[in-house]
Amino acid sequence: MKNILFTLSICLFFSCSGSKTIAQNTTPTKIQEPEEKVVQDDSILEDEKKVNLPKIITPIEEKAPETEKPLQKTPVVTIESKKSNEAFDHKIWNYLLQKHVSAKGIVDYKGFKQDKSKLRTYLNILSENMPKENWNKSDKLAYWINAYNAFTVKLIIDNYPLKSIKDIENPWELRFIKLGAKWYTLNDIEHRILRKMKDPRIHFGINCASLSCPRLSNKSFTAQNVDQELEKLTTSFINDTKHNTISANTIKLSKIFLWFGKDFKTKGTLIQFLNVYSKTKINEKAKKSYRVYDWNLNES
Repeated sequence: MKNILFTLSICLFFSCSGSKTIAQNTTPTKIQEPEEKVVQDDSILEDEKKVNLPKIITPIEEKAPETEKPLQKTPVVTIESKKSNEAFDHKIWNYLLQKHVSAKGIVDYKGFKQDKSKLRTYLNILSENMPKENWNKSDKLAYWINAYNAFTVKLIIDNYPLKSIKDIENPWELRFIKLGAKWYTLNDIEHRILRKMKDPRIHFGINCASLSCPRLSNKSFTAQNVDQELEKLTTSFINDTKHNTISANTIKLSKIFLWFGKDFKTKGTLIQFLNVYSKTKINEKAKKSYRVYDWNLNES
């Protein structure tokens, strides 16, 4: 009996140990398998990203230079060519002149008043871009003549309606012109800047808003056209019978030639200056007189 009981206990012991061993071995296997799969799946996904990213990016990088290069070249060339030709861009003033001044110099001040924001923009640009030492004479001439004319128009529309610039008290001595850090008068620009440039033709480029003045050109002066335009305006004014009556032996001139007589005598006599532009040859000893100046506003 004892032998039987001993045998049964041994069998039970080994049977239970076997069950525990199987249970222990089975549990880890089930836990480890999903962990290995997760690791393998993540690594595969990561590898796919590394491989696929260049395939998406590369075509964009290859196309970008083809579209960007042409866009970059045009503005660079335009800016450089503009800087090399003009120190200052007067296109806003040119637009206003074309719009509000006739070919004969008749000014629509009401129209200028409606466009006063554009005029203000141009005057502000003038103020922020004063002539520099390295500007050539043509750039400086164009700048100061345009400034004189534009600020004269501003003075008129600020006081409009009026019949004459002389309705404004001391119009040429008003210190209303802000350029850079300084305040100027119209006389400052004409007498202390433009006349010192020793080009008498400036008197036919600047306009005093009056019928007896040389006409206000309906195009802005630029470094490229200032010499040619001053030449045209001088010729036109001298031969215009509304301003001057010229014959070989008698001349009746605009008072501009009286007020600024010495400017026209830097290279000879007044008659010699006139003969450069006059269609009628004037004798050196021709009788000379001056016309009454009409200060009425040069408007329609």
